Amino acid sequence: MRVGGSMATWTDLPDSVLLEIFSYLPVRDRIRLSRVCHRWKRLVDDRWLWRHVDLTRYKMQPKVMWHLLRRYMASRLHSLRLGGFLFSGSQAPQLSPALMRALGQKCPNLKRLCLHVADLSTVPISSLPSTLRILELHSCEISMAWLLKGQDPTVLPQLECIVLDRVPAFRDEHLQGLTRFRALRSLVLGGTYRVTETGLDASLQELSYLQRLEVLGCTLSADSILRAVSRHLRDVRKVRLTVRGLSAPGLSVLEGMPALENLCLLGPLITPEMPSPAEIISSCLTMPKLKVLELQGLGWEGQEAERTLCKGLPHCLVIVRPCPKESMDWWV
Repeated sequence: MRVGGSMATWTDLPDSVLLEIFSYLPVRDRIRLSRVCHRWKRLVDDRWLWRHVDLTRYKMQPKVMWHLLRRYMASRLHSLRLGGFLFSGSQAPQLSPALMRALGQKCPNLKRLCLHVADLSTVPISSLPSTLRILELHSCEISMAWLLKGQDPTVLPQLECIVLDRVPAFRDEHLQGLTRFRALRSLVLGGTYRVTETGLDASLQELSYLQRLEVLGCTLSADSILRAVSRHLRDVRKVRLTVRGLSAPGLSVLEGMPALENLCLLGPLITPEMPSPAEIISSCLTMPKLKVLELQGLGWEGQEAERTLCKGLPHCLVIVRPCPKESMDWWV
């Protein structure tokens, strides 16, 4: 880039461009930038830069976390990603109820909280910020009382989406406890091997208002999941699941689903009962609002199966691709 016939320097870049660059840096590097000059110190203090914060790479002592909370995040924070170091030994810093309550008090705009590898067995769910709309638990330990039915119905009144990814203690009783979150519209279950077909069916009966359901890498068969969806989630808009145990009769139970707009089936393709492209087309043509059909990790990309699907479903966006890598833009 040239300015006035000479190469541009950092000082020639507008604030908006510098802020965009700074946003890709880890938190520690952002803070170090504030020591470069007065202008960069002002930019590091900009509210926009602290909307989304990822702290999973750091083993921070509590006093450091409290400093970040008071000095930089506070009312600016919209999304926070925290690590709990569950497998780092008893001396590693752990998340505490006091910290969770402080997030709620000092960060009134916090909408999304992602907790990774955290021991939450001593952290009551009532200590989480009441402003949360999205809660993600990845490889976390929870207590048996965390999500049980009959607990305080005023906890997390705005919660719209919950992601439970490899939470080993999560079971049918917890799933049924989700029914107290009346604002809940999206549920993602990943590797929750203690959830049974009976538990899923009973819970979805009470969660009939869900608009998005993802069941990935669980022990449940795809056919049993789809049967529960067709019985209880007539208003669901997005369904995403792995194809383990999926058959043509199992897929056909979705025929006529009145609100389904997005159907995603994830591989790897390991069962001979998997519906053929023609059988998938036959079922999808009966879904009046289907707009997107996504097939990931089935090995069909660039094959005749992909061309058959695209030709047979001209009203849909058909996406056939390998399983994607995780996005770095975790807040999207």
